[in-house]
Amino acid sequence: MKKIALVALSISVLSTGVTFAQQPAAAGQQQRQRREPDPRDMGGGQCAQNPYNCVDAANPLPKSNSVWLEEMTWMDVRDAIKAGKTNVIVATGGMEPNGPWLVTGKHNYVLHANCEAIARKMGNALCAPIVKFVPEGSIEPKSGHMVSPGTITAREETFQMLLTDIAESLQAHGFKNIIFIGDSGGNQKGQQTVADKLTAKWGGKALALHVGEYYDYASVSKYMEGQGIKEGTSDNMHDDPIITLNMFIDDPNSVRFNERVKAGKATINGVNIADRAKNTELAKKIVEFRATKTIEAINKHIAAKSKGTSSQQ
Repeated sequence: MKKIALVALSISVLSTGVTFAQQPAAAGQQQRQRREPDPRDMGGGQCAQNPYNCVDAANPLPKSNSVWLEEMTWMDVRDAIKAGKTNVIVATGGMEPNGPWLVTGKHNYVLHANCEAIARKMGNALCAPIVKFVPEGSIEPKSGHMVSPGTITAREETFQMLLTDIAESLQAHGFKNIIFIGDSGGNQKGQQTVADKLTAKWGGKALALHVGEYYDYASVSKYMEGQGIKEGTSDNMHDDPIITLNMFIDDPNSVRFNERVKAGKATINGVNIADRAKNTELAKKIVEFRATKTIEAINKHIAAKSKGTSSQQ
């Protein structure tokens, strides 16, 4: 009898467990499972639950003055595109060694100053977040800049895949010209490859452009010679007056300005950078020259690519 009772009890428990497992989901869960996508939904929520989640919701804030996507709300970006800001710059920098004074994010500081200047001067462009992870050498065995601590590298295929995903995301939201500029030599090939593939893929809906003219430090140096920067003997470091000043205007600490002045080391390649006011004026000229030159190149690329895609169609 005891065995029969135990078997009966076990069956009862199992039956109860099955009953619990088959209990219908809560009403809210059923609604979430059955809910059809609503084309009005935007902003990370559901239009039906909050009017600010609706595609056509009015922006409750004043117009954003930033040109950086990461500093804008989704409404800011939506409204900027509608207003004609359909150019977006994808700038690639890097993480690498640059002597004892410049921080490893050298190229990123340069691009923060230059991308903003380019976008504002164009008037119809925005800046995507700077791509800071780029090819810098192999990991095993270590090569290139990877021999120095603080360097972060990306495989070429990883870099190109990242650029592709970024560009296609931007194109999907309505940007018409996705513009690649790179402040490092190792970034150029990948940008060109991705730009060519995407422009062909989009078939005239949008353009992806690699603007190699941005990465022309020789022309900047030549121009700045006429502005008072005449380099002497090289210090043989991964540093020079042009790039130091281009960083300085974004953040003086990125070139350890105060520490260098205090230590009596505020020179590079024979150029003294100890005068803060003079540095600022020279740096403004560097940024202005690079922005103007890049915009001229962007316009030429857009015209050429637009003509090319039209003829193919």
